[in-house]
Amino acid sequence: MSNIAEAFKNGKAFIGFVTGGDPSLKKSEEFILAMVQGGADLVEIGIPFSDPIAEGPVIQEANIRALAAGATVDKIFDLVVSVRQKTKVPLVFLTYLNPVFNYGYSRFFQRCAEVGVDGIIIPDLPYEEKGELTEIAAGFGVDAISLIAPTSEQRIKQIAAEATGFIYVVSSMGVTGMRSEIKTDLSSIIGVIREASSVPTAVGFGINTPKQAEEIAKITDGVIVGSAIVKIVEKYGEEAGPYIYDYVRGMKDAVRDIV
Repeated sequence: MSNIAEAFKNGKAFIGFVTGGDPSLKKSEEFILAMVQGGADLVEIGIPFSDPIAEGPVIQEANIRALAAGATVDKIFDLVVSVRQKTKVPLVFLTYLNPVFNYGYSRFFQRCAEVGVDGIIIPDLPYEEKGELTEIAAGFGVDAISLIAPTSEQRIKQIAAEATGFIYVVSSMGVTGMRSEIKTDLSSIIGVIREASSVPTAVGFGINTPKQAEEIAKITDGVIVGSAIVKIVEKYGEEAGPYIYDYVRGMKDAVRDIV
């Protein structure tokens, strides 16, 4: 059983993302802890990959910077070991199937269990092909987080019924990145999900302002922000820590009191 449920126990959850190793592993740890101090209830750590097909330019560039700085899967595990000495906040990896497959499913999820990774998000893992990976992950107490995009009602129910940890609701079709407006009928999607599952939902893709976070938190259990935080890292580099703290604090304040 993972630790993810803890993120949703005290009202609406704020979930932040950082690319591991951007601009360095040491700074990634600082940025993760800045998010926690700012109020993040769960942190997603991106394992850099050379072909992150679900990502927009901001996170693509972060992957390139991290890989150029020498980030590897083993070094990201070492990062988690160090972070875990300082916080118990739920941690989830976001990566692609290739790094996990090459590492070996059993070896990868055993290591997750050893260092304290609670879940994993794999955007390029098709629902129809998730069986073996999900079973192995579950055997080590790691939740394979399901993504649900605007799609057919029947498919939403099917995915939601088998979900564990939390359900990542994709706000808009396309790749990650900040959006000025989110037009998807999220209320309807989340309504369908809740008919099939009691697992918490969190909405991501495009959210970057406190107003957006506040509005979306009214209909879901959590709000996910990635590109806006990575953009801060891009802008301020090694000095990004205080700016990340201030940003996360503002976003958490926007969702904190919503019921």
